[in-house]
Amino acid sequence: MCNVPMVTSFRAIVELVSDNSRIFTGESLHLRCSIPDIHGSNWSVEWFRGSEKLPETGENFKLWNAKIKASGKFSCQGARKTMIGIIRTLQSVPVEIEVDGGWAILKPPSRSTLVGDTLKLSCRLRGFPPIHETILYKDGIEVMRQIGQNVSFYLSNVTLGDSGMYSCRVSWDVRRRTYSVTSVNTPVHILEVLSQPLLEIHADIKLYGAKKMKLICHVLYNARAPAPPVHYYFYKNNEQLGMAKSKNYDLVTKALGQYSCRVKVPQLDLVRRSKPSSFGDLPE
Repeated sequence: MCNVPMVTSFRAIVELVSDNSRIFTGESLHLRCSIPDIHGSNWSVEWFRGSEKLPETGENFKLWNAKIKASGKFSCQGARKTMIGIIRTLQSVPVEIEVDGGWAILKPPSRSTLVGDTLKLSCRLRGFPPIHETILYKDGIEVMRQIGQNVSFYLSNVTLGDSGMYSCRVSWDVRRRTYSVTSVNTPVHILEVLSQPLLEIHADIKLYGAKKMKLICHVLYNARAPAPPVHYYFYKNNEQLGMAKSKNYDLVTKALGQYSCRVKVPQLDLVRRSKPSSFGDLPE
């Protein structure tokens, strides 16, 4: 009789406790795993780097005196013994840890950067040399230069065009000699608060009958919590179909036509509209 592993419906959560997911060789790092079990059962915790199961167990995982080879995607999973065998949670979404053997690291924001935000990028240096100049680069081109000890850069009111690969270069003088080090490239992604919607049409007779079809308005909404409500509007041949909806779908009468949707966030004064989608064979 083969033992089939039993897996719960909920997923473990791994959290980066340390400030940085990219660290220098020789530094330490702390991860924590939590199990979202509303019943408060006792779980043991297993740790993984990629598909490799690590010998460490327990809620906390600490990487000491890190080596470059320790880099990887770390995840955790809960397990507990029951009368019917060992039950495991779903494995957590991994956290990528990078161990850098260089002298400079560009630290990106800890949370997503949205259009209109101020982007902060900090150049972290191994040790504490007397820095006299720091330069920020985007896609290999100089963006900003600072004289003195300040190693943080602020780009205000960013747009989608500010996405790219960023790096920093730090210079300092010791005994009449100038030393310079450059970080590896770090990707920075700028997100729209509200993306352009995409309309999807479902006309399955088994699901909606012969006279109805479902319009679904897909959109990415990245507002900070607590996010204001979104209103959805649906159109046929540029004529609005009914009132605004709080859900991103609507059941409408099946008919030939050009359909589209509009998404509005009144409190943020944001409005985006989808491109039209045809249903049926329209006359040319």
